[in-house]
Amino acid sequence: MAMEPVLKVVLGSAAFAVFWVLAVFPAVPFLPIGRTAGSLLGAMLMVLLGVMSADEAYAAVDLPILGLLFGTMVVSVYLERADMFRHLGRLLSWRSQGGRDLLVRTCAVSALSSALFTNDTCCVVLTEFILKIARQNNLPPRPFLLALASSANIGSAATPIGNPQNLVIAVQSGISFGQFVFGILPATLVGSVVNAAVLLALYWNQLDGGCKPAGGRGAEEVVAVPTEVVEEEDVTSHRFSPATMSHLLRRGSQQQRQQGAAGYDEAVLVPVVVHQDPVKPANGVHHRRNGTTTAPGAAAVVNGKDPVNPLHEDDAAAAADDGGDDWNSKAWKTCVYVITLGMLVALLLGLNMSWSAITAALALIVLDFKDARPCLEKVSYPLLLFFCGMFITVDGFNKTGIPSAFWEFMEPYARIDTPTGTAVLAAVILLLSNVASNVPTVLLLGARVAASAAAISPAAETNAWLILAWTSTVAGNLSLLGSAANLIVCEQARRSQQYGYTLSFFSHLQLGFPATLVVTGIGLLLIRTY
Repeated sequence: MAMEPVLKVVLGSAAFAVFWVLAVFPAVPFLPIGRTAGSLLGAMLMVLLGVMSADEAYAAVDLPILGLLFGTMVVSVYLERADMFRHLGRLLSWRSQGGRDLLVRTCAVSALSSALFTNDTCCVVLTEFILKIARQNNLPPRPFLLALASSANIGSAATPIGNPQNLVIAVQSGISFGQFVFGILPATLVGSVVNAAVLLALYWNQLDGGCKPAGGRGAEEVVAVPTEVVEEEDVTSHRFSPATMSHLLRRGSQQQRQQGAAGYDEAVLVPVVVHQDPVKPANGVHHRRNGTTTAPGAAAVVNGKDPVNPLHEDDAAAAADDGGDDWNSKAWKTCVYVITLGMLVALLLGLNMSWSAITAALALIVLDFKDARPCLEKVSYPLLLFFCGMFITVDGFNKTGIPSAFWEFMEPYARIDTPTGTAVLAAVILLLSNVASNVPTVLLLGARVAASAAAISPAAETNAWLILAWTSTVAGNLSLLGSAANLIVCEQARRSQQYGYTLSFFSHLQLGFPATLVVTGIGLLLIRTY
């Protein structure tokens, strides 16, 4: 593709630069409007500045990807209501054998849940639980938070529904769900093991000395700990604005708006938080929660809400009805799991991914047999709008000819029929994914990389798409800013009222830099199967 006139190139680049700055740094002082508004602003500038027409902008929006995102969000909301994530959390503490065992379990549960329910959902719902387990066992939170975030990113690479850039790749490439999974699963399994080994090597000594809570209390029970944030002593913490997460957390009468603050691949897919059992006093001791004292045997509920984790306003009423509706509740939860399993089977059989997800979502809404508005309100509509703006902005930038010129320069050195070419391609994807973020990188390079590989063989084209999916996803582990899953863990941990902990940029880099390079390289060797 030839370069456009200089004026169009300059205007298109300026519009893309506005989008990039506001997307990567959504709370910049000179225009703190957030990622979603920044994406729409970039799209509008592309049209107003004449880089593309309004009709071209509408055509750039990829409806199948939006449909798949919406469907998976709704399914995840109903899975959260059916306690799927609470069960996953319980796996972490069941018959634990100490700190190292807990760390390995954290890696395994995080990788598995992120592959099926997206990496951001996994991080949103498990962060508080991970902190609780670490505190109860007198273990440092840092290794477990890093395990959660890094394993979630690696695990999400295994399926097309694991993260947004995989959704884009699956739709654009036409690769079936099963072909995608079986092509990239070996790299994901080995990568998860290697990542866990690196974590154990870095924090082996810190995982000694963990002990079980007295009295054999389970992970669902909360132990009293200081409520202030635990700062890391030797580094300057990287903090984020409260306006940088796209899901809403309710704590009593306070509302805190948070937005995921990095790669779009990692934008928050499902605004859900972990269900936790009401606080139970142990050994007859009275505990004070949010200024309210609970006596032994008393329910820790104030004004109909759990003061520790008031997830839903009707939680107390629902708990009161559990005795009479226990069978109905179990039957409903079973149906939710069956429908979700049916969706996964449909995806594996190669049925249309967008319509499979939407069908499952609507089946769950009908099965619930009540007003769906509370569940639909949990869908991250700002994320869907962000994707609309990003599709338009990236397509406009493509029309300037700059991405084509860049790829024409790199293509001779980045052909995947040689080990050197594959390494160069991976390095380019790794760099761009951390600079421009994952989904824009996939949108800018995907079709070009695939066309170059198609000239080698059809198998090489499939392989190129899988390499793009693997590298752009694992690239999110390189730094704290490389993935919104990382930032979700960081922000959720810092804001935890009971188990607060601040994860710093440099402590993440200590693991992220070496682990990302090693895991990426090993994965490339396993994906090269043609």
